[in-house]
Amino acid sequence: MSTATTTLSRERADLLESLDRHRSFLRFTVRDLTDEQATRRTTVSELSLAGLIKHVASTEASWTRFIEGGPEAMSGGWTPEAWAREWRLEPGETLADVLMSYDEVARHTDELVAALPDLDAEHPLPEAPWFEPGARWSARRTLLHIIAETAQHAGHADILRESLDGQKTMG
Repeated sequence: MSTATTTLSRERADLLESLDRHRSFLRFTVRDLTDEQATRRTTVSELSLAGLIKHVASTEASWTRFIEGGPEAMSGGWTPEAWAREWRLEPGETLADVLMSYDEVARHTDELVAALPDLDAEHPLPEAPWFEPGARWSARRTLLHIIAETAQHAGHADILRESLDGQKTMG
């Protein structure tokens, strides 16, 4: 795999190919949908297809900031209200807007993976009850987390889409 200026190592190409595959599955779940369909709740949860994609884009952007600058770079004034907005379209926001934002996040992540001097570079994780105190993640480990998060939510999106109109992403 090549970027505009460099040939990627096998490891970096594998990481990006895996991430791109799961991003594609996620994006495929909203094919041919209107904004109304993409924001419809099809299960007992609050999840919608547009909200899942918005959340995945926000999460990927947050973790790439972590790779670039550590835990301080992640904190964007987290509040419960900000977290809730991450899962839904706000007034005036469209599915097309969310997909365009996701494309920009993906492009930045891909460029970062190509340009990182060292995938072993690490930062301490932010303090949170779900992280082991004193734990550190390398850029590689963080990228694997982004891949896992994207894959998990692509599976959620597949269920939501099938519940919406019977269409499947996989299988």
